[in-house]
Amino acid sequence: MTDYVVVLSALHPGVEWTLLGNDYETLEWFGVSPKPSQAELDSAWPDVQVARERAAVQEARAARYRVETDPLFFKVQRGEDDVTLEDWKAAVNAIRADLPYSS
Repeated sequence: MTDYVVVLSALHPGVEWTLLGNDYETLEWFGVSPKPSQAELDSAWPDVQVARERAAVQEARAARYRVETDPLFFKVQRGEDDVTLEDWKAAVNAIRADLPYSS
């Protein structure tokens, strides 16, 4: 089922509108551009879902990179002997394996 609030926010940022619940029939459009049809929003929903899922994975990866891999990379840059570039790459790849993109 299409989440119209999410789709409208993704496709029309900055445009003002109101919606009661998730009922397209209650959509009031205050934008300059034409009000999108329900079919347009429904057809955009799968792409919006994928984009949101990818953004969530990227955010989760970034948080783990900051904690787990960035310190390794800085050690490599400083030339510390206890870590290699391969160690850092392995840690990055482990995070990518733990948090894959769904499609």
